[in-house]
Order: sequence, then structure tokens, then C-alpha cells
Amino acid sequence: MRGRVLPAAGAALALAAVVAGLSGCGFASHRDGAGAPVSPSGSSGPSAPSTTGSGKPAPSPSRTVNGRAQPPTVRVPESASGTYAVAKGTQEAPAGARGTTIRYAVEVERGLPFKVAEFAATVHQTRNDPRSWGHGGQMRFVRVDHGPVAFRVALSSPALTDRLCAPLNTGGELSCRQGVRSVINARRWGTGVPWYKGDLAAYREYVINHEVGHALGHGHEQCPGPGRRAPVMVQQTKSLYGCRPNPWPFPSGSGDT
Repeated sequence: MRGRVLPAAGAALALAAVVAGLSGCGFASHRDGAGAPVSPSGSSGPSAPSTTGSGKPAPSPSRTVNGRAQPPTVRVPESASGTYAVAKGTQEAPAGARGTTIRYAVEVERGLPFKVAEFAATVHQTRNDPRSWGHGGQMRFVRVDHGPVAFRVALSSPALTDRLCAPLNTGGELSCRQGVRSVINARRWGTGVPWYKGDLAAYREYVINHEVGHALGHGHEQCPGPGRRAPVMVQQTKSLYGCRPNPWPFPSGSGDT
């Protein structure tokens, strides 16, 4: 069953009614209050690669973490063009997906060292994973390149992230939801954070799920206790606060302690 289609304009209004304006993961300062700092240098993830002789970012070698092939870490420039390229075409939800249809778009700031199509593919796969917000047939996500949408997932340089997220203080490090955009900081996309222990693929799933979670009306949560799995709406880019990393709203075996 495909489920009913939620008109994108109506979806945006309905979702915005739950969480109006801006929400995200800002700093009171550049240091998280729980103690774990996120370096403003952009080196708080796995060791950032050096640049090539041409001055362009040099991707790190392929590696495997937790049994998964990992994308290369990439050093991201502080700023890029300030304009977005929209991922072209329409990408439907997987066959058999159920629930309310949510239309969304994907954007990548021009000048970043990431391919629009590759970023869009990762976002779409994450959005329609059964562990994500559509769990249990609640909703299904369709990526489009035109017309009204419920939200836009926008990969953005640190400078553009700071500008779009203001007055929230993202410090060139964090991501946010601002208006219709789930703004993903390309610095974090490129290197992750150290407490994910090199699992950049999982961290990328987390940051997509977290910021889209804001667009769907979900606020921040706290670590439920030392050693417990962190809810996806914990600000895991800042710290795990004693929890274990978790990129999914509905992880398998979520009843564990």
C-alpha cells in the first residue's frame, strides 16, 4: 500500500507548526557544556588528510569499520560559492514502502568537494531505511527537484552553515534546521566526530536523521544513562554524554540497556 500523499506545501506547514522557525545544535560557546569539546579547527573527526600538491583536498584511503566499507574522510574548505545545486530528477521510495508520502529536495553548495548525486543517494537511502523516521509505515520519502517540498537537505560549507543558522551559534562545526532547510555542515560530513571511532558512514546517517528529525518536529533528547544507546535526537556531534553512538530513530534491538 502506498499510502496517501501529503501535499508538500501542507506538509511543510504541518511540520512547521510543530517546530517553528529554527532549531538545531548550537553552542553556548565553542565548548560543549558536558565537557567534550568540538574543535573549531575542523580536525575533531578522524585524522584529516593533507591537501594535494594542487591545493585540492586529498581524500583518505578506503577503510572498513564495524564491518562496513567507509567513505573517505575529506578536508572541507571554510567557505564555498554560497549557492546551491539541486540534485536532479525524482527518486521514489523503495517498492513496498508504506505511509504518508513526504516530498523533499537535496542541495549541495557549489564548490564543495562532494558530488551532488552521491550525497543525494546517501540521503535517500537513509531517509527510507526501516530504522529511520518512516519506521513501521509511518511515512515514505520521495526526492524531487522542483515544486513544493516539506524540507530540503542542504550540504553546506561551515561559513554558509553559520550564516543560515544564525542566530544559532554553530561555530563552524554544527548543523541545524532553519526554516525549510535541514542544513548539514560539510565539515562534519567530511570528517565525522571522534566518538564514532572512525565510523563515518554511521555518523553521516546520524546527522541526516537528527537534522531531518528537527524538520519533522522532534526536539533534542538527553542520554538516558551511562552505556545506554543514545537517542538520535541527542546532540551527538557535541558529545555522547556517556551513551553509546546511535544513528537511528528506531535501531534494531532498541530495547537494550
